[in-house]
Parts: sequence; structure tokens; C-alpha cells
Amino acid sequence: MTTMLKSLRRERKMTQGKLAAIFHISQTSVSKYETGDAVPDLETVVKMADFFGVSLDEFVGREAK
Repeated sequence: MTTMLKSLRRERKMTQGKLAAIFHISQTSVSKYETGDAVPDLETVVKMADFFGVSLDEFVGREAK
């Protein structure tokens, strides 16, 4: 998820701060999610995937079997 979050955020030309404001979390949290130092709760993951218009599998980097 770390690579996908950073990539999707950059595609939309968003700062970590702007993304944090949209999801009512801190910029530090976004930074930690992008570096893998923290993992968002499931509700936040679902909201982020919806926001970026990708499936949960794609967002978390899960490949089809």
C-alpha cells in the first residue's frame, strides 16, 4: 500500500498535508503510511481506495491468484 498511496497522491498533485486534511488525519500519519512505519485502520483504507477510484486489492498491492 505504501507505494500505491504515494503514487496516487502524486498523480493528483496533492501534498501529504492536503490528503491528511481530506481524511481528517495528521500529515505525519500520511507520511508514516507512505513509508510503511504505520498502517491505517481498515475504514481509512477503504475511504482512501474509494477516493482514488481503485479497488481495495489494487490499493493494498494484492495480486490476483
